[in-house]
Amino acid sequence: MKRTGGALIVEALKANGVERVSCVPGESYLAVLDALKDSGIETLVCRQEGGAAMMADTWGRLTGKPGICMVTRGPGATNASAGLHVAKQDSIPMILLIGQIGRDMKEREAFQEVEYRRAFTEFAKWVGEIDDARRIPEFVTRAFAVATSGRPGPVVLTLPEDMLLDEVEAPEAKPHTPVEAHPGPSQIAALGEMLKTAKRPMVVLGGTRWSETSVAGIEAFAEKFKLPVGCSFRRQMLFDHLHPSYAGDVGIGINPALAREVKEADLLILLGSRFSEMPSSSYTLMDIPYPAQKLVHIHPDPSELGRVYRADLAICAAPEEFVAALGILEAPAAPTWAGRTESMHAAYLAWSTPPKAGPGAVQMGPIMEWIEANTPKDAIFTNGAGNYATWLHRFHRFQAFNTQAAPTSGSMGYGLPAAVAAKQLFPEREVICFAGDGCFMMHGQEFATAIRYNLPIITLVINNSMYGTIRMHQEREYPGRVSATDLTNPDFAALAKAYGGHGETVEKTEDFAPAFLRARASGKPAIIEIKLDPEAITPSRTLTQIRNKA
Repeated sequence: MKRTGGALIVEALKANGVERVSCVPGESYLAVLDALKDSGIETLVCRQEGGAAMMADTWGRLTGKPGICMVTRGPGATNASAGLHVAKQDSIPMILLIGQIGRDMKEREAFQEVEYRRAFTEFAKWVGEIDDARRIPEFVTRAFAVATSGRPGPVVLTLPEDMLLDEVEAPEAKPHTPVEAHPGPSQIAALGEMLKTAKRPMVVLGGTRWSETSVAGIEAFAEKFKLPVGCSFRRQMLFDHLHPSYAGDVGIGINPALAREVKEADLLILLGSRFSEMPSSSYTLMDIPYPAQKLVHIHPDPSELGRVYRADLAICAAPEEFVAALGILEAPAAPTWAGRTESMHAAYLAWSTPPKAGPGAVQMGPIMEWIEANTPKDAIFTNGAGNYATWLHRFHRFQAFNTQAAPTSGSMGYGLPAAVAAKQLFPEREVICFAGDGCFMMHGQEFATAIRYNLPIITLVINNSMYGTIRMHQEREYPGRVSATDLTNPDFAALAKAYGGHGETVEKTEDFAPAFLRARASGKPAIIEIKLDPEAITPSRTLTQIRNKA
């Protein structure tokens, strides 16, 4: 039976288990939109393509299956590149479908024409264009395979408008076949021998392709061997922070005591992590290319093994398969490093205890304490980028898998679309977005998407009226010479109400708890604006202190 190209696209998505897509509509792929109408696939219509792509990234991040985003050509596609870059750097499976100009118009700089194989190759694992509708099942199946294999990442498929209207005969689409890499028995045995001779071992978790089962498995392994475990930058949901083995966040603003432990480890096990610039503290925690620590590096993509660090033992395996193989190892009766693990966990607990006081009428330390005591263990926290995120990353103690959606790429504006996507995926769970005033305004219009689909997220806009991270660096490098970092903002609580949501303003610490409870009780998407003193730029140093030291 002949079907249009648009119908074949949707058929192939359904065959691969797609339940939802994000999009901003465009005339270049109307045939796909028409086929979606009766497909049973849920369509979230967004307000800007960057937000739509970030929503798809969040679905990929929280499910391990490719998030699907659809945008139109030219400006639509270039807007979406912000989310595409997040997925690339964060190793998130995602497929971006772009409506394209007609096949007979190529190479004329037609309306909104872009050659995506030249433009997006740096942002994606593969960029393909489907010129023949009969090949749609082939291309879509390949897209899912590429997005999920090895180091996951985004794939771009462009869809010429006239191709989507072609009626053709094509094979029925089938789901892609996942490809897994397993550690060899000799490799696991070698790891066991290395642990036997180690005095100061440490594990650092990161990357993707984790599951609730593998997270539970690595926690059990760490407990059995009394091993200290850290989580790579913005991968904190990979280990229970109250577990006696947890040593802390190996990321931006690392606890100096933890940084010393990483440097002084005699055996470092990197599981899933690339240990790139942020978790390695600008490549200072390990020497390149030959680390001083004995290194075991486990990663699902062989091209990442030896790319930066030469490992003593390199294992090509995804976390799921690697953790499953660890059961054969026997732990020593009394590990010599057990006391070190206890002291590292104690140091983490002290480091992650919020300060009681700071400049201004609003104290973020007590607010974080209240959040810790009054939000469920399975609440999902999202954020973008900025100094405000330190309050969440340092002082929230993650205890469960799939409770974090944050960009390791450092992309501003991610938190709100991520919260919308997370709430759509897990409507029964509380979803809390942290955003700075600068960060929120990057994709704040997606609050309208939360309203449209009745997704009651709670967004905390921590407003210090500036691009805080840049101002911090500015005061350190050019003290007293403020330039291009001050901001003028709307009344964020009034903005929430204008959209049809719930709005609150917090100007004193004691205002926060009742404001949060009212926002939760409203059952609406909510914004709580927290007016933070600009001096409170970090938990430990003020702007004035940074300026004076410089």
